[in-house]
Amino acid sequence: MRQKINVLIIVSSAVLVGLIVMQYFLVKTAYEYKVEQFRLEVKEKIAQITNDYSDIDSTLFVKKDLYYKQVAVDYLLNPDRKERIKQSILQNSFKKELTLKLQRAFQKEIPDLEMDFAIVLDKFVLYNNTESDTIFAEKPLISNKLYGGLVSLDDAFLVRNYVGTTSGILNPNVANSTYQLLTEDTLYVSIKNWEDIVLKRMTGIFLLAVGSILVLISLFIIALKSLIQQKKISDIKTDFINNITHELKTPLATLAVSTKLLSRPQIAANPEHFNGLLETINRQNSRLQNLIDQVMTNALGHSEIDLHKEKTAMPDFLNMIIADFQIAFPKVHIHTDFGTTKATLQLDRFHLTTAITNVLENAVKYGCQNITVSSVLKNNEFCIAIQDDGIGISKKNQALLFDKFYRVEQGNIHTTKGLGLGLYYVEQIVKAHKGSIQIVSDLGKGATFNLTIPTV
Repeated sequence: MRQKINVLIIVSSAVLVGLIVMQYFLVKTAYEYKVEQFRLEVKEKIAQITNDYSDIDSTLFVKKDLYYKQVAVDYLLNPDRKERIKQSILQNSFKKELTLKLQRAFQKEIPDLEMDFAIVLDKFVLYNNTESDTIFAEKPLISNKLYGGLVSLDDAFLVRNYVGTTSGILNPNVANSTYQLLTEDTLYVSIKNWEDIVLKRMTGIFLLAVGSILVLISLFIIALKSLIQQKKISDIKTDFINNITHELKTPLATLAVSTKLLSRPQIAANPEHFNGLLETINRQNSRLQNLIDQVMTNALGHSEIDLHKEKTAMPDFLNMIIADFQIAFPKVHIHTDFGTTKATLQLDRFHLTTAITNVLENAVKYGCQNITVSSVLKNNEFCIAIQDDGIGISKKNQALLFDKFYRVEQGNIHTTKGLGLGLYYVEQIVKAHKGSIQIVSDLGKGATFNLTIPTV
């Protein structure tokens, strides 16, 4: 049974982990989609602003184009100045002014986003007749920035490419002196806290994913606890059946032997033997009846117990219980510490006597030789402490000690007889009196049962 449970737990855990991993990839895919969606929105907004630069400053952009033509002519006339011309393009006089104008346009049209940009020059290629000459053709680098305030492309994304073509005549008096200029610029944008914006948009998806995972984990834990609890209940039931079977075997065997003996003629002819066997049968019958009554009565919950309360003087009541117990167990040393504690309580004497006796007998069952019973009156509560020097109870077993049919395993389960109802019955009786019971114990150091009963 335990092996099946372990296999079930392993399989269930693997399935749960698989579902969590699947959920992770779904959320990751949704996040990537939201990022692309966000960037597409930014691209569309910027495209509306930069589609027609005349809305920003047409004069400035015309001057820029004229400057590019001038640079092209200078290069065609002086090819040896290629590197200097390249630097003049990057360090153009329009850099600062164009940057400010574009920043203002973005702030005006997209005020809800805090962003910076950079326009990077990718190509500057001249075509002269059938030949071409590349002044500039490099991978996008922030060092090739024409305009903008970005200092790095690491956290930026590409918005759009701008390809420009223009043509001119190098020398009107010379045939075939025309040229064509091809330029390609790339706009990169970096948005501050863009991750927060995307995550905010994903709040619903994220909460749904986390919620579903938590529900799955909770259901798994509940199912696992239920499975373990059912296993414990099954073990307890098996334990109970074994115990009660053991308890019933002795009286039944005695009854079987006694009835066989009664059938013999020589026994019937001997009144002394006959009466002795009848007494044995009566005793065993009473024992069987007591076992049945114990199961029926002790199985009741505290709300189902019908108490017949009467005024009871303390500690006289405790002294009476101890005196009766001492007769049955003369070898156990009982010490009392009642001091001057006196109180009159409304109690069901029969049930409470049985409950306290059960605690005392339980101590004897588990190896105690000395018991100390003390009491104190505190805050309208009468507290009874029963301390023994038995084998004690481990911490892991204390939480289950008052459960119905539960018995602490001590090797052979039948070494210490019982049905596992004694301490359950004690707790139910104390609760029926509106009181409480706790245990303080360490394995090998004995145990102390603290019973508290209100005085009013």
